[in-house]
Amino acid sequence: MSRRWPVSGLVMAVLWLFVRGVELTPQRLLEEFVIGLGVGMGIAFFFRRFYGDEAPIARSLRVAPYAALYLATFLWELLTANVDVAVRTLSPSMPIDPAVVEVPLRVRTPLAITTIANSITLTPGTLTMDYNDETNSLYVHSIDGSDPDGILEPIRRWEDYALIIFDEELKPGDPAPQVEGAPADGGDAPAAAPGGEQHG
Repeated sequence: MSRRWPVSGLVMAVLWLFVRGVELTPQRLLEEFVIGLGVGMGIAFFFRRFYGDEAPIARSLRVAPYAALYLATFLWELLTANVDVAVRTLSPSMPIDPAVVEVPLRVRTPLAITTIANSITLTPGTLTMDYNDETNSLYVHSIDGSDPDGILEPIRRWEDYALIIFDEELKPGDPAPQVEGAPADGGDAPAAAPGGEQHG
């Protein structure tokens, strides 16, 4: 068994690297990680009363591969989204079709929802605009809303891993909630509002 707050501090140090968006040179990476570790450990220690006293090592080891997979898929999506946005920016016709997409979530804990929402915002071309706690849905603005399924795909992959990482009630592979007004056989495709207009 180990105390829970240092683990949270370490996770925040890794998230700090995403927020900073530094060049991945060994020296710069180490410097930013040390800064993130100081900030993360300080915050985690300050709020340690909100954590349980101890965290089981066995569970931490069990979720570690899924955390690594989450990180790997996020970095891949970050890379491909950067390339996509760069191509659109350099294209003479500027091919964009902005829209707001409603994404109903399977994760329900605040930390899991925040992690998914921040991952969306950190990915170029998408932005989490709002969260509806009544429907447990995120409203995501995308630079290209012509393919809602393409917007949804990486979010569902992250969510599969997050369901395990955050010990959620639902499991990977469980169907996502239907968007209100969507056809019953329409899968879990989100609803899109053309031109960036927000639902609700």
